[in-house]
Amino acid sequence: MTHRFQTRVYYEDTDLAGIVYYANYLKFIERARSEWVREAGIDQRALKQDTGLVFAVRRIEADYLAPACFDDVIEVRSAPVAVSAARLVMEQQVFRGETLLFSALVTLVCLDAAGRARRLPAALAHIAATIGGKP
Repeated sequence: MTHRFQTRVYYEDTDLAGIVYYANYLKFIERARSEWVREAGIDQRALKQDTGLVFAVRRIEADYLAPACFDDVIEVRSAPVAVSAARLVMEQQVFRGETLLFSALVTLVCLDAAGRARRLPAALAHIAATIGGKP
């Protein structure tokens, strides 16, 4: 199942030409992942407080395909494509309407307070394994 997250491009997201600054796509997809985790019923603040576990991006492959501009409404579509005991790979794509603007393959890991890799929380691993698919 694909998670969808909509947002608007604000002036602060753009460069002098009025197009989205390349690094801001990473912010858009981060927000979408946070909402996906929240909607999956995982409270990241409680997870950190109770277990010391946090999520971190280990690797990202990104393709910039077309520019988003000031005041555009964009949609981030996210879907898990692979999951293991300690790693989750998600495909995330940013669209304006049906135009694909940006595509990324993001590898996430779960870390403890000392920065060591740990198993994904069971609830997240289960959700990722059962709803995997393409955006």
